[in-house]
Amino acid sequence: MRQIVLDTETTGLEAELGHRIIEIGCVELVNRRPTGRTFHRYVNPERDIDAAAVGVHGMARADLAREPLFADVADEFLAFIADAELVIHNAPFDVGFLDAELARTHAPTRTVAAVARVLDTLSLARQRHPGQRNSLDALCKRYSVDNSNRDLHGALLDARLLADVYLAMTGGQAALALDDRGFAQALSLGSEARAPLRSGGPLIVILPTPDELVAHEALLALVAKASGRCAWAVDAAGTLAESKTGAIA
Repeated sequence: MRQIVLDTETTGLEAELGHRIIEIGCVELVNRRPTGRTFHRYVNPERDIDAAAVGVHGMARADLAREPLFADVADEFLAFIADAELVIHNAPFDVGFLDAELARTHAPTRTVAAVARVLDTLSLARQRHPGQRNSLDALCKRYSVDNSNRDLHGALLDARLLADVYLAMTGGQAALALDDRGFAQALSLGSEARAPLRSGGPLIVILPTPDELVAHEALLALVAKASGRCAWAVDAAGTLAESKTGAIA
């Protein structure tokens, strides 16, 4: 599955009042893995930028005077997002601006929905965390995504942060890059598999051996390194322990 995590910066908050896009940032995921491909363009809005917007992203009209118009990058942008699922935080805002920009061009494609599907991560976050703050900064903190470089908003920076948040929020361990050899090495550290418990009679609890605990910890280290977090924890006695999230693994 191909997904494009997308963000824009604009001259203001209302496309219907003539505000324009000034920056587009996109990050490509394929099967929940970043591919390294991005689309990033600054755009000349041909109008002034609200002071409040400048305070958010730090870009004034003069900074964008030499950048291309949206019409000049529209075809390249549409080709990049074609047939993908767009992952956008507060999608109605960005899609509304993109549709308004496309309507100003002479391209046959006048709406984002004509070329791509859209997933709104703000709606998803509200479903998973009702009654809580679900801004991108709040989600970065909740999912331990480092946003310390986000002094100002930027479309490509925010798209990269949202990609990390989205993968964590929807099950970050689904994107593990553990190969077969990595699993084999981790499993080879343990002892031979024990025989299954026999049915009937009192329940027999078999604790892991020291070698099995070492193998388990090695596998958890691979999981944590690949996904950035791991909900499983084992104490010295081999019993399941409460994770940092408060859940019992």
